[in-house]
Amino acid sequence: MEDCLFCKIVKGELPSYKIYEDEYAYAFLDISNDANGHILVVPKSHCTNILDASDKDLANVIKAVKIISKHLVESCGFEGVNVLNASGKSAEQSVFHLHFHILPRRSDDGFKTFPSLKKNSESLDEICQRLKVN
Repeated sequence: MEDCLFCKIVKGELPSYKIYEDEYAYAFLDISNDANGHILVVPKSHCTNILDASDKDLANVIKAVKIISKHLVESCGFEGVNVLNASGKSAEQSVFHLHFHILPRRSDDGFKTFPSLKKNSESLDEICQRLKVN
């Protein structure tokens, strides 16, 4: 896609701090520089998010996420990772090219990446019946 920021990065039209690349995926540091080692992993072919990604693209990006995550823990001194994705504007997706955030974690880093949500008033039985994939 011509106007896609991440497509331009993958093609080398815009600079990036490349962390990993294979035939299907490209990973680079998030320029927000908000967390030490915050990495974005994208498919090389354009898709908007997990809802329109091909099974092949999704599988290959997740494979790259795993390779990078294991490297961070086994070779870079991190203890774990958060893997985050937003699919759709209402989910706070800001760049409309599928991407996964990898946030390397240490137990003493002080980050709180999960939101603190209030208890839902609908019962789990009701939710299950409404959302069950048949």
